[in-house]
Amino acid sequence: MKDWMDFNGDREVDSTERFFADEMLCSSREEHIALFGDAGDFGEEVDEDEEKEDDLMYAGLDRDDLEMMEPEERREALEEAGLDPDDYDFD
Repeated sequence: MKDWMDFNGDREVDSTERFFADEMLCSSREEHIALFGDAGDFGEEVDEDEEKEDDLMYAGLDRDDLEMMEPEERREALEEAGLDPDDYDFD
């Protein structure tokens, strides 16, 4: 069975492949700092509002359209898209 860390397919896992595999398995900023001494991809703080806008976009929803909806209709649309309506403020 092929080792999943053998990225180049030479049937040997070298130090570079092990490094990339370890980095891929990091699940938090703290873990990345402990293993590699830097924050890696976890270095940038994520703007929650920007992340929420991205979630709307990926769900195929438009913020302007949602703002024009009645509150109950908007709640339904967000729930159908798998998003928590309580995470969004449309006041």
